[in-house]
Formats: sequence, structure tokens, C-alpha cells
Amino acid sequence: MPLICLGLEGTAHSFGAGIVTSEGDILANEISTYLPITGGIHPREAAQHHSAVASQVLQSALLKAGISGEELDVIAFSQGPGLGPCLRTTAVVARALSTLFDIPLVGVNHCLAHVEIGRLLTGTKDPITLYVSGGNTIVSAFADKRYRVFGETIDIPIGNALDMFGREAGLQHPGGPKVEVLARKGKKLVELPYIVKGMDLSFSGLVTAAIRKLKEEKEQLEDVCFSLQEYAFSMLVEVTERAIAHTQKKELLLTGGVAQNKRLQEMLGEVAKDQEVAFFTVPKEVAGDNGAMIAWTGILLYKYGKIIDVEKSLVDPKWRLEAVEIPWSME
Repeated sequence: MPLICLGLEGTAHSFGAGIVTSEGDILANEISTYLPITGGIHPREAAQHHSAVASQVLQSALLKAGISGEELDVIAFSQGPGLGPCLRTTAVVARALSTLFDIPLVGVNHCLAHVEIGRLLTGTKDPITLYVSGGNTIVSAFADKRYRVFGETIDIPIGNALDMFGREAGLQHPGGPKVEVLARKGKKLVELPYIVKGMDLSFSGLVTAAIRKLKEEKEQLEDVCFSLQEYAFSMLVEVTERAIAHTQKKELLLTGGVAQNKRLQEMLGEVAKDQEVAFFTVPKEVAGDNGAMIAWTGILLYKYGKIIDVEKSLVDPKWRLEAVEIPWSME
């Protein structure tokens, strides 16, 4: 019989409960998202949202999977990185379920989960991964039992950058998808700063300049959205292409919430073609934060004995991807 794992995701604005088997079948993937009335994500408000919806989301996942809590073999939860209040709320739910059903508990690195759900559903073996979301922007590849970070943002992540611009432009949160739609109507490339430092990226100055072009220089919103995407994505593509050339990997995986952006997919597809590597994008259903990715990664870790005691299951808001030792092989 295959193992069944419940994965709880709650690093930021989404609370998710996913149920996945050790054969890679996603039985359920229920999500409730906190949407602020104004501004960006407020950590305490998001945590309160998670606490309020946890029971409903969990029951919905179990109902969809057609199982009871007693039939679960593993409980996995997003242990970090993320917003402290959100992580702690999710961890409390996971600990309670682990104790109630006397089921092993596994702590999962959120960034690792985005990579592993992408590998599972695209069939990639050993890719260069561009992970882009509201909370993270990382170019990584597996080497010597860890996912090594070849490049990352040194200030704000790309998803956060697009959302910040969106708020200043009067677009409802999340702004990224709305920027993408407006960008398709843009005709003029407005000059903005292009900031790549070695293998790392900086988006804060780019966003500030885009806002100034919109508000002070009265450029058309569609043109600024178009230009913001072109500059930001070109920066991402440059660093990713350099990582491909350096590692000589033969696969490129795009994952995370911003992976849904069609323009970014198009630009990376061109890079993959030029570099003669296979290009894969994580399916839309699991691109954003979700419980299924936590559940699947929890199963991988559980198979190698990576179980934690409830008493030692403290969250780590700054848990880095390369800090996780990977027990499985990429061969």
C-alpha cells in the first residue's frame, strides 16, 4: 500500500492542505488565500486567516481525498522560510494533528517543496531551477547533496516587486497577474535600471523607477507594465542562462507563483533553445503556494527517516534552501 501524507502549507498568504501518495498521486489540494483589503500581506492578519480557515480547509481536503485522518501515514508542514506568525500558526495545526492521530511529523523547507513538486509533475531529473514567487527569487541546481544557490535577489523577490508596483498603480493585490495583462497592451519600452550584480539581482530600484515613470513622468500604465516585465525578466534570464552555461545541466525548470507568467515562460523558452536544454514549467495548479508540494516533499523526507519530534518542531522564518541536506539521488 502506498503511503499517504497530509501536507500543510502556511508560509505567507495561503493556507493549504494537500494529500499525496508515495506514488505521486495528488488526492487533494485545497487552498484558502488571504487577500488584504489594502496594501500588501499583513503577517498577523494572514496568520489569523490561517487559524480561522484551517479546520474547513483540512476537512475539505480529507473529503476530496475520500479518507479519514486515521488513514494518514505522515503529517508534513512548511517549517520555513516564511512569515513568522503564519509559520507558527500552521505548525500548531500540524503538531495537533500529529499528536491526535499519533502520526510521524516532518518539517519541510518551502523552497525545496517548490522544486520537488516541479520535478515530480514535469518529470525533470536534475535541472537548473528558477524559482520565482512573492517571497523568493532563486536560481539553484543540485550538487553534492544540496540544492546550491547560484543566484538570488539581494533585496525584494520578483513577485513582491510586481505586487508593490501594482499597489502603487492602483491595482488590487496581487498585482503581478494584473501587470502581466496590462503589459500585453504596452507598445513603448520605457528606460528603467537594469541591476544584475554578478549572479544576484536587485529589484527595489527597478520598482522605484517604474513608479516614478508612471506618477511623475506620466508614462502610460500599459507601457510601464510592459517595460517593468521586460527589464525584470531579462535580468532573471541572464542569471539563469549563465547558471546553465556554468553547470552544463540539460534541463531547465521554472517553478513558483510567478512561473505562471507567459512572457517569462516565453523568454526562458528562447534561452533553453539557444542553450540546447529541455525547458519545463510547473503546472499552474501547483505553481503558487500549496499543500500538495509540502505533502510530496514530506514523503520524500519521511522515506529517509527525516522525522522530527513535536517538541523540536520550531519554525525557521529564514531557513535557506542550501541549508537542507538532500538524502535522495538525482540519478
